[in-house]
Amino acid sequence: MASSDNLKVIILGGGIAGLTTALALTKFAPAGKVPTINIYEIRPEPATIGGAVNLTPNALRMLDALGALPIIRERDYGHDIDYLEIFDAHSGKIAESSFRGPEGKGVGTPPYKALRITRGDALKGVLAAIEAQPNITMTCGKRTIKIDETADSVTLTFEDGETATGDLLMGCDGIHSVTRLKHVEPERKATYSGVSNAFGFAPIPKDFKVHFQCTAINFARRGMLLTSFHSSARDSVYVGGLMQVADIGSRDGWKAVGGDAEATRKQLLERFGDTKIECIVPLIEKAQDFFLWPVFTLSKEGKWSTNRVMLLGDAAHAMPPQGESTGIVFEDTVLFARCLTRWIEKGQPGGNMKEAFDAYEKLRRDRIGVAFEESKNVVSTVSDAGWFGHFMKTTIVPWYLWFTHSYREKHFIEDVTKVDIGY
Repeated sequence: MASSDNLKVIILGGGIAGLTTALALTKFAPAGKVPTINIYEIRPEPATIGGAVNLTPNALRMLDALGALPIIRERDYGHDIDYLEIFDAHSGKIAESSFRGPEGKGVGTPPYKALRITRGDALKGVLAAIEAQPNITMTCGKRTIKIDETADSVTLTFEDGETATGDLLMGCDGIHSVTRLKHVEPERKATYSGVSNAFGFAPIPKDFKVHFQCTAINFARRGMLLTSFHSSARDSVYVGGLMQVADIGSRDGWKAVGGDAEATRKQLLERFGDTKIECIVPLIEKAQDFFLWPVFTLSKEGKWSTNRVMLLGDAAHAMPPQGESTGIVFEDTVLFARCLTRWIEKGQPGGNMKEAFDAYEKLRRDRIGVAFEESKNVVSTVSDAGWFGHFMKTTIVPWYLWFTHSYREKHFIEDVTKVDIGY
């Protein structure tokens, strides 16, 4: 239990980044020095809607350490993935990417495979873990209009006139982060990547035949379509298309276009309707609640912190999805919590929290830089291509997966809850 002289932490953002940050700061806190954590979310309630994500072995390892994975398992959320299957939508299967490990049980010690899970179910599992922590509270429906930082504290002013003051502010409020835009680096704004994600969920009968074991990545000449089970019932398929879409030019414009489910369905049928894989068109036709979501990015370089404010996740380094995006956010939260814990253990020398911030950034910048470069390859891979460009893409993908297998597995095995933070 936090005491009055322990750190008072404010977290902006009640999504997966903010919640796992709260859990990590709690888990890694020194004995007797658990911080008081207040989470503020702009929405009237936690957003348990969205697409389906792939939690890689390192992501599952961290969720396990934070106490959320046992809840996710107990509630039977998600669908285990032994391997991803990669298809050319016009000719058939071209490659696999395995999570089975040398003995078929997963990678790392203990071994983990991967889990395809809806964002909503992942958030529900983490929320349940949050509810078991008496030092953490969350307040929804709070819009921040001002951030004031002094040498000793950070104060938020909300639209309703109320304020909140803490020793540390964590900006976990996403790509359009208020923490970044109102305080840390207002000039660093999100830019549209040129690609958008169209997603929905297709209910299917038991006798419906699909071409994949759990998850298929289907490359076509005008985009990539992900088709995947996301629960053990196997009665629904997540359908997500990543494709090149012209910039609408405004957030209101994107909301209007994104909310037109039938227009989005029509786009996907135009792009993937000539596939030779029989189940794809029926899945697109069956999918419900289609939504088009533009993918925004931030520049690779940029300011992540001030003396008492730190940005994590998409607020600091948003990038197109590259297979490990959610795991990268979890790594952020755990590594930052460990750096802050070390600073507390050292007796808070001079009260300068920036020492912990600098240690975290030194540890993290290179990894984010590599991931950012990888994400640029995703954009080029899903952009519109002619016949020859598509042929080259589907020829290179299997080779690329083989060439990078050792690198990716090394990262899946890495345990950032224990890795030397050099501080």
